Amino acid sequence: MSDGTPKPSGLAAKVDKKRKRQAEDSKPSNAAGADAAKPAGAGEGPSKKKKKNDKNKKAKGKKPEEGGKSVKKEAGDSKATEVKGGIDEAIGKMDGRLLADYFAQKVRRHNKELSAVELDDLSVPDSAFLDTSSFQSSRNLEQIPTFLKAFSPKNGAELAKASEQKGTPHTLVISVSGLRAADTVRALRSFQTKESIVGKLFAKHIKLEEAKQFLERARTGIGAGTPARITDLINAGSLKLDELERIVIDGSYVDQKQRGIFDMKDTHLPLLQLLTRPELRERYGANEKGIKILVF
Repeated sequence: MSDGTPKPSGLAAKVDKKRKRQAEDSKPSNAAGADAAKPAGAGEGPSKKKKKNDKNKKAKGKKPEEGGKSVKKEAGDSKATEVKGGIDEAIGKMDGRLLADYFAQKVRRHNKELSAVELDDLSVPDSAFLDTSSFQSSRNLEQIPTFLKAFSPKNGAELAKASEQKGTPHTLVISVSGLRAADTVRALRSFQTKESIVGKLFAKHIKLEEAKQFLERARTGIGAGTPARITDLINAGSLKLDELERIVIDGSYVDQKQRGIFDMKDTHLPLLQLLTRPELRERYGANEKGIKILVF
């Protein structure tokens, strides 16, 4: 008796066997082709994908301090570590040779377009600087009278005096800005008398003609100002350098952005152009009528 399932005929059986054989033969090649068709990284297991995702998340989640910006910040912190209360204490620790090197380094940084000859013309010799690194007090404006006395003959007894010749100071104090120079004038009032006025040699609220008239009629022992205005007054013949003994640079002071007189091209270049004037350069280190640069 039949089980009810029809058996294929001889031809149909042969076709079925052929199809099965072809299917079995095609399995390895299909597997290889499938592997070849997979995109790069598709064969990685779940653990590798997870690791990559974790790395990406960490990279995205990094704070700015952990990325490349922190390197720049740390590089700039070398100065910040020396700055306390608006004073760059590193400046006061430099002797004459270090100051000369520091000036040269700054002029090269600010004036990359200048030739070697032009840079040499703006160099200040070691002999121009008076070593003030022994001054232990903080170099804020309240201490500038004490600073001047400490590095002047007879403990500064002559600082309150002035030449009989009008507009001929013995001391020039150079600051980064008119506002800072005005503060400096107030700090130097202890040296002011009727016969010796502390000169305001800056442009803030004072026209050039007004400054020229002041120097032509007043005796001034100390003048405080900015490089550009002092240069203008020298060029005009109103400010005379015949009896100049010292140039004090307000170099330790930095503003809220930690920039001082050496850090900005707009102030540093006029300062160097002033310091390297021929009539000053030839008197640096001279025995007679010598001039010294003091960096406060």
